[in-house]
Amino acid sequence: MSLKRIVLRDFVIVDELDLEFAQAFTVLTGETGAGKSILIDALQLVTGGRADVNVIREGATRTEVCAEFDATDTVLCWLSEQGFYQEATLLLRRTVDNLGKSRAWINASPATATQLRALGEQLLDIHGQHAWQSLTRADAVRALLDAYAQVTTTATSHAWHQWRSAQDQLTRARAAQSSLLNERERMNWQVSELEKLRPVAGEWAQLNEDHTRLANAQDLMEAAQTALQLLDEDDNSARSRVGCALDLLQKQEHIEPYFRGLEDVLSSSMAQLDDVVHSLHSYLRKTELDPQRLAELDDRLSLWMSLARRYKRAPQELPTLLEQWRTELAELDASADLQKLEQAQEATWQAYAQQAGLLTRARKASAPNLAQTITQAMQGLGMQGGQFEVSLNTAAEPMQSGLEEVGFLVAGHTGSTPRPIGKVASGGELSRIALAIAVTTSQLGSTQTLIFDEVDAGVGGAVAETVGRLMRQLGMDRQVLAVTHLPQVAACADHHLVVHKKTQDMRTTSQVHEVIGEQRVQELGRMLGGERLMDSTLAHARDLLYTQGS
Repeated sequence: MSLKRIVLRDFVIVDELDLEFAQAFTVLTGETGAGKSILIDALQLVTGGRADVNVIREGATRTEVCAEFDATDTVLCWLSEQGFYQEATLLLRRTVDNLGKSRAWINASPATATQLRALGEQLLDIHGQHAWQSLTRADAVRALLDAYAQVTTTATSHAWHQWRSAQDQLTRARAAQSSLLNERERMNWQVSELEKLRPVAGEWAQLNEDHTRLANAQDLMEAAQTALQLLDEDDNSARSRVGCALDLLQKQEHIEPYFRGLEDVLSSSMAQLDDVVHSLHSYLRKTELDPQRLAELDDRLSLWMSLARRYKRAPQELPTLLEQWRTELAELDASADLQKLEQAQEATWQAYAQQAGLLTRARKASAPNLAQTITQAMQGLGMQGGQFEVSLNTAAEPMQSGLEEVGFLVAGHTGSTPRPIGKVASGGELSRIALAIAVTTSQLGSTQTLIFDEVDAGVGGAVAETVGRLMRQLGMDRQVLAVTHLPQVAACADHHLVVHKKTQDMRTTSQVHEVIGEQRVQELGRMLGGERLMDSTLAHARDLLYTQGS
């Protein structure tokens, strides 16, 4: 993943800029106030930085920044998860209008500043001239050591949250034992009341159906008996009449064939009458008055109604209510089971302690190596005899990041005692230490574009040459972009961009162009000796380029 191109419109003092970037090590130089850091500000904006109307060029109504990157598999996966188009070239775009409204796009789809920021963390690693300030933050310090040790706090953080959750449950249960027991007693009584009824889904409807039938049994039997008499038992019954009609037609069918079709209908009717008669006989044999069963149904229906009224539910809802209360009672039993909660708390603590222990061992193993590597880098940055240490102190209480607090200690020269990095007095020393750490740890990150914004402030001479060589070395496997005012650093670059101001019609604008050959010598000469270029200054500039092999 690397930065390919950036396009600015009406940004600060830039009218319009379309700039392509190469691989390896690129420097941006220019006069003071020319706007060397404008490109860095634009990249921060397009990767989710804070939108500010002050970045809009005076006289314009809005500003726009676009940036192109090569997309890696990791970024493509992120785009897929977030629902954005997956393209080999990643395009980010952001606008800010003079009302302060900001809009953003990722691959032409609308995006939020938060999404830009999450993506930007995978694209750029920016080290500002005050990068040392982050070294005073505990989380940043710990993250640097963990990156060097190639470990993450993800599993430990998850285990910590589980342990704290179990701990909170146990604490709440202990504090609420009295109310829990009262609630459990109440719920247990309610469940026992409903369990006496033993309601079953669908039973309420069946009870009502059975009760209605038994309550009307006498009328039902009389109706069946009367129907049976009309159909079969009387001399003038329906079955007898149909039989006579069928007999008459059969006797005349040899004269009138048409009767045969009617005979079939009557025969079918006779068969159906026989079925009905048979069913009525069967019904009467099985049906009888049963006052005892009717009384039982009355009692059960009354119990259903009584419980439904007591708990303010429809009768048919009682089976579901019983299951709900059984579940709640089981949860109360679990909450009231202190022994079980204590066991859960202990188990989650052991899981956390195991994960945190792995972190501790990895940090203890890597801390001396990181300290030695940064100490060596400090020697080449004008801090001979300086010493860097990584301290690991047991935290006052377990944290989601582990069991220890990580600190950086530094001694600026031989004989001095290492002290917390935030208490080192010299700003120059802080900048150089931050640069040493940046160079050492930048090789660990996954981002392919590293940006250094005047981190070489306060250094010069041989130290400046060392800074340039370090950045050029980084540029062998990363894309490195550095804003610098040091000719020694600029001479080490593979590519050289110059930012310059132009004033026309009482308006100042900034432009950027690449310099090569003699133009580059002229720019290095300006950096060495100012605007008046002497032959000796240009010769010095050529020597720098020749010495650095650029």
